[in-house]
Amino acid sequence: MKTIALSLFFILSTGLVSAQKIFSVDAEYKANVKVFVVDAEYKADLLVYKVNAEYKAGSNDGKWFFVDAEYKAQKKIYFVDAEYKGELKVFFVDAEYKAGWKNASKKHLLY
Repeated sequence: MKTIALSLFFILSTGLVSAQKIFSVDAEYKANVKVFVVDAEYKADLLVYKVNAEYKAGSNDGKWFFVDAEYKAQKKIYFVDAEYKGELKVFFVDAEYKAGWKNASKKHLLY
């Protein structure tokens, strides 16, 4: 019984702490979300911090880990070249504590 309880705990906790794994695709039609990178924090829907290890990534909180293969990603994004083409505006920050949503109404795009 104890083994089953521990197994269940591990499975549930793994699902709840899943990383925000992102892959940047090379074509718009392959993407789940079209992203535009803005030039100032106040213009962004989401402040993003790029982490250098998967275990450091967050769960839809702006801490992104860029994976090296499409099949490993939770979300596939395409970086557009004009603001009006993007569904989500992001700004890359230089510190982990700055990451987070500025416009929570767009959160659904990365779930």
